Amino acid sequence: MTTRDLSTTEKFYSAVLGWDWRSGKLGEQYRFASVGGVPVAGVSAVEAMAQQAFAWTPFFAVSNADETAARSQERGGTTAVGPISFPPGRAALLADRDGAVFGVWEGELVADWEEWRRVAPVFVELHTRDAFDAAIFYAEVLGWASKAEGCCEVHYENERVVLRSRADTVVAHIHSGAVDSARDPAMRPHWQIHFSVADVAACIEAARDHGGSLVQEARDVGEAVLSDPDGARFVVNSQTAE
Repeated sequence: MTTRDLSTTEKFYSAVLGWDWRSGKLGEQYRFASVGGVPVAGVSAVEAMAQQAFAWTPFFAVSNADETAARSQERGGTTAVGPISFPPGRAALLADRDGAVFGVWEGELVADWEEWRRVAPVFVELHTRDAFDAAIFYAEVLGWASKAEGCCEVHYENERVVLRSRADTVVAHIHSGAVDSARDPAMRPHWQIHFSVADVAACIEAARDHGGSLVQEARDVGEAVLSDPDGARFVVNSQTAE
């Protein structure tokens, strides 16, 4: 995620999600967040620009960022930035065929992906116009449902595409409504980040106390969409993804 003010961002997410922060090899303008020693996110400071939208962007680990970007373009995706070097890795910012933005990262992250998936308090969800088309795009670009080491399995459950790790942990959802429902031409496809928390109400209160806001709350499912001081939206969820 990008932000105008690292200090404000650190205080906000520490209060709302209990994150700890550290600097890494990318310099003082880039900070890493973790919970209980488990890495969760990276945040970089950028100069504010007129009408700039700040948002959370999911990054997917790949073995080769250049080849992944090329596969995306071959399948109708676009490349916004990169691939460029960020020691100790290489990254690119891409968009799928419907315009949903995502990133790819080649390089050092975590030693054990299955362990990370088991304990990391996060999963991602793609809201798009055609879940099946999106699933095919990402499977071809990122190697989902392949025999590659560390890949995920793709399933169709409860009218949405569900991505599960080999350890059967849900890591992503893709949905566009019921199979027989009409597509919504006004919907802007996007990835949404979900953070698992113990107390949604406490997160809402902390967000308001630290310059954020409540965008939407769904009391029956223990979930709320929040906005940070820069306007970046994310979801807090008291239930494990299924």
